[in-house]
Amino acid sequence: MDGDPAVEHQLDSFSLTFPLPYRIAFIVILAVWGWGFNLHFLHLRRIDVPALIRYPGRSSSAQLTHHHSTYRLALFLSLTSTASILTFWLFTRRDPTRVIDYDWLPMTNLLVLAALFSIPLRRLSVSHTGRSRLLWTLRRVSVGGLAEAKDGKFGDILLADVLTSYAKILADLFVCLCMFFFGGRDGSATARPDRGCGGAVLVPLIMAVPSTIRLRQCLIEFVRVRKAPYREATGWGGQHLANAAKYSTAFPVIVLGAMLRGQKDGSPGLYRAWVVACLLNSFYSFYWDVAKDWDLTLFSKNRDSPEHPFGLRRTLLVHKPGVYYAVIVLDLVLRCTWMIKLNSSMDRISDFESSIFLIQFLEVFRRWVWIFFRVETEWVRNSTTGLGMDDMVLLGDYQGNKYEDED
Repeated sequence: MDGDPAVEHQLDSFSLTFPLPYRIAFIVILAVWGWGFNLHFLHLRRIDVPALIRYPGRSSSAQLTHHHSTYRLALFLSLTSTASILTFWLFTRRDPTRVIDYDWLPMTNLLVLAALFSIPLRRLSVSHTGRSRLLWTLRRVSVGGLAEAKDGKFGDILLADVLTSYAKILADLFVCLCMFFFGGRDGSATARPDRGCGGAVLVPLIMAVPSTIRLRQCLIEFVRVRKAPYREATGWGGQHLANAAKYSTAFPVIVLGAMLRGQKDGSPGLYRAWVVACLLNSFYSFYWDVAKDWDLTLFSKNRDSPEHPFGLRRTLLVHKPGVYYAVIVLDLVLRCTWMIKLNSSMDRISDFESSIFLIQFLEVFRRWVWIFFRVETEWVRNSTTGLGMDDMVLLGDYQGNKYEDED
């Protein structure tokens, strides 16, 4: 039952207990808990995340803080999904036929989660103003839109970057919907995931959407810099083009991977091309995380400067230098999880549903860690004078005119 997915068509033991729709819900809920912890920890470090992303603030100290409000929403989502999966286990008892027949339960749970994210619920400290702001941001980001700096550009970038780590999860959500509605007579969202559902093109296209969004945002920033009246202060925009190139390296990985899956016998040349594409994407992205997103000096000539710890920078707000070194190594390792496919025995294991889920979880975990240092970097940039004028944020002015409603 846990054999090679290429030849085993029955449900594996992992999917009998934890079907794909519940795995998607679990990771989404985990992201809400993670965001709450991001907000909480950075708040303790005196980093005002809502100010940076232009999110509605609190009008009085009596209102729940942003992180407590997020925790409460995460708890409500967790209780809802827990009740759903316990009911599912009660009805199915790991019987393959029942697991397939009761697919409407986990799909209903996904629908409820979507509704809770979309409908303002004041009892959850989620008001109309804050929820409308979130949905509007999602709509703008979903087509690659980018707000001006004064309107929350950083929040748009942060959200779009997070979506790139959810590319495979978004694809799995499509697979669930496809199997549920178009799986034919024997179709079921809780059957063995058919990641070719809808054809060989749709799933890779969905996986490419988040990178396309960030690519378009980078090009928008480049155009803005070129038109800016203070162009001499901000440069010619080459860094935005380099960032766009980084996101474009995801496309060969997706395309070549889809082509490899479509070939039964495989192609040595195609496989080598996929490996090269993965190496380029992983190491380019790792370099950008360290040097650009976190402003660390590990790859610069100033890495040995006496003004800061080796390879880091002068201002470190999140933690001690040792934590930064550990996170750099962690980021590199998790950027290269695809390398398990280079080992023949590990390659077979990587196609198990439990392994796919673990890799998705690790990528979400990597992004969660990344957020701490990316937000810290933006805060440091906005606290110094060495920043381009298009990114300058007058936090004092913003905090004096906060929205008067909750999130």
